[in-house]
Amino acid sequence: MVVRHFVALLLATAAVFVGSLPSSPVTFIFGDSLTEVGNNNYLPLSLAKSNYPHYGVDFKDGKATGRFTNGRTIGDIISAKLGIPPPPPFLSLSPTDEHVLKGVNYASGGAGILNDTGTYFIERLTFDDQINNFAKTKVWMKNKIGEEEANKLCNEALYFVGIGSNDYVNNFLQPFLADGQQYTHDEFLELLTSTLAEQLMRLYQLGARKTVFHGLGPLGCIPSQRAKSSRGECLKQVNLWVQQFNSKVQKLISTLNAHLPSSQLVFADTYGAVLHLIQNPMSYGFKVSNTSCCNVDTKVGGLCLPNSDLCKDRHEFVFWDAFHPSDAANVILAEAFFNIIFTKA
Repeated sequence: MVVRHFVALLLATAAVFVGSLPSSPVTFIFGDSLTEVGNNNYLPLSLAKSNYPHYGVDFKDGKATGRFTNGRTIGDIISAKLGIPPPPPFLSLSPTDEHVLKGVNYASGGAGILNDTGTYFIERLTFDDQINNFAKTKVWMKNKIGEEEANKLCNEALYFVGIGSNDYVNNFLQPFLADGQQYTHDEFLELLTSTLAEQLMRLYQLGARKTVFHGLGPLGCIPSQRAKSSRGECLKQVNLWVQQFNSKVQKLISTLNAHLPSSQLVFADTYGAVLHLIQNPMSYGFKVSNTSCCNVDTKVGGLCLPNSDLCKDRHEFVFWDAFHPSDAANVILAEAFFNIIFTKA
């Protein structure tokens, strides 16, 4: 009943993916820490890592893998619903690995649309870096199965892109960084969307035809932003900016679809439903949505550290740390997202 209510909210505002559910589809995932599965583990200087306890406490064997949650990411859960294993991190693969023909995860904690987003993490794979890595993957495909088959595989694959949160949280909203000082929000938004347009065009040129862009959620309501409010409330201005971003990207995607042959770009707008989950946690089986299960100092870093205290029941919390949903919340979000993409209206 909970999931049905959440899905109904989403389907009222979200586009539905064109076509029926593929059988064992090849999937390529691009994004940030919400979908990372371990790429940053291979970046020795990166400060954006989660390959230590308590991350992964509810994952297989209770081990941290580089996922920024206590268990599964949304991508893990969607992969299971598609009947496929979660695509492995790109940096774990070699040119001869069979996984390059089955799906790859390029997501990286700290990544953004802009290349200067998350610079204080030292190493991370920006969206441009991730697209570059997909281009390498396509070369590997051609070497294995030939150019014609590689092109066909890329045209028929599913692409999931979820990025942009860090461009706000770890860039524009940080007063000590240049972008927050030199741009108005309108100027910053124009920079973001014009850059994103070039990146989506490049993915298209590399063969992407069925691409889902996951819009931003209410960032003003995540624990790290609530900590800036004297009353621990959602930051209305941040949420307004996020809504403006979503609206502009949705228009961008409509424009690209109109001009790119065979393009099936979809904008998955989950903002309203996620806000409803945060504002009404008990309706979804949760008790707490204004702070995190892992007792972190949300004003300093906001990640879950090995010496952090955990809540008694992780299923009661929407947020795992100051930025990321818990495994239990990801189950709800993934179910809803899946129905947006694969349920016909």
